[in-house]
Amino acid sequence: MPKTLMAYCGLTCSECPAYISKRTGDEALQAKTAKEWSGPSFAVSPEDVACDGCAAASGWFKFCANCEVRTCAASRGIATCAECDEYACEKLEKLFTIVGPEARVALDRLRGI
Repeated sequence: MPKTLMAYCGLTCSECPAYISKRTGDEALQAKTAKEWSGPSFAVSPEDVACDGCAAASGWFKFCANCEVRTCAASRGIATCAECDEYACEKLEKLFTIVGPEARVALDRLRGI
């Protein structure tokens, strides 16, 4: 497993339970994470808690498969949104409200802000 793998949006894939559990085959971590990530309007099964990382050609976490930020960054051929001329766009700002401030801090650090 790489030391650090960052998603386009600034989240650290290599610290994510979906990434870790897929690499290690940790079924207990998958079950625990599925329970934590499920909500009243959406269910996450243990099988959903498996991801190859944002920049992989496939094998994303259930909700990341349709992520506008991932799709946009991949189409632009950039490693992270920190490299984008339109940083921080509306799509990214919306995602920051969902994932929390850590992603913004990581991208700002990459941009030298």
